[in-house]
Amino acid sequence: MRFQKSWEETLDEVEAQQAERGANPWKRALERDLPANVTCISTVALLDLLGLAPTTGNARRIAPTMRSMGFIPLKSRRLMPGGNRGTTIRGWAKPFLELKK
Repeated sequence: MRFQKSWEETLDEVEAQQAERGANPWKRALERDLPANVTCISTVALLDLLGLAPTTGNARRIAPTMRSMGFIPLKSRRLMPGGNRGTTIRGWAKPFLELKK
């Protein structure tokens, strides 16, 4: 005997998948392209990894997704070789300790 889903159950599943994609359209792409062992990454490198132009608009669109994945925003001189005064960049890092909510 084989169990078949009703039309309503299938519709509910499809609606849930679409709501998940619509709420966070970048999450699937980031989970696919961003290696699991990455602890910090610059915003420019992240946009390059996704094949997007390094613009402020694209960086702002990705920000909520990065936060939902446990990354925190940072401003650092260390991500660039040399780390001089004019090489400040923005990026994302995973905290070593749990964040308090």
